[in-house]
Amino acid sequence: MQDIGGIRAVAKDMRKVRQIEAAYKRGTRVFSIVKGGKDYTNYPKDSGYRSVHMIFKCRNGFSIELQIRTVIQHAWATAVETMGTFLNHSLKASEGPEEWLKFFTLASSAFAILESTPRVPEHDRYSAFEVFDMLLKKEKELDVLNKLSGFRVVAKHIENDHKRGHYHLITLNLDTRRAFVKSYTKRNVDQANVDYSKAEDAVSKGANLQVVLVTSQSINALKKAYPSYFLDAQLFAKQIAVVRKKIQQMK
Repeated sequence: MQDIGGIRAVAKDMRKVRQIEAAYKRGTRVFSIVKGGKDYTNYPKDSGYRSVHMIFKCRNGFSIELQIRTVIQHAWATAVETMGTFLNHSLKASEGPEEWLKFFTLASSAFAILESTPRVPEHDRYSAFEVFDMLLKKEKELDVLNKLSGFRVVAKHIENDHKRGHYHLITLNLDTRRAFVKSYTKRNVDQANVDYSKAEDAVSKGANLQVVLVTSQSINALKKAYPSYFLDAQLFAKQIAVVRKKIQQMK
């Protein structure tokens, strides 16, 4: 299999994205653009993913894929990756609970409206007001921002304390908006699973909790893929606030 490297460029807005794209299309003596790239900003994926992908061939035979996206598109991707990590589902691959997949497709379309770019095709039949309204209702239903905020804080805590253990049982109390972390060594995985089952049982009996069991590796993978996930996830929340302000102006 041919080696391919990856580079991600995050730009201020779509105008900057197009400027970067145009500059790289010209190529140089060191590399040339080849087929295989896709413009997911003009043609968003069904998942809501939006970014410009370009593939280059270097003189040494090495191939490079460049992803160019706006800060808003990157904030969306970060939120998807963060929630996917803690829900233990690959949301970016359209795998996981339907309500979460629907939320992120709505968020993508709402952000696309803000950036004056095409939406996820299934939302074309709705007005901007309807897309914004559906997004905010789904956010309230899932309590997305509170969960995302709690997971961000917990992930940062685990990341900064490498001695706490290998497994981490995270409990978000959605009533008090407090997060609790209990850590376990590899040898105590059985106890971790027992405690997780007890917490899940409490949820099934009506406790307003979000409970997840994660490994240090999953947090490290999140950090590696999105080094500034803590700040980028905050930007996602700010964009939801922008949508909320926009819909108030439309009324």
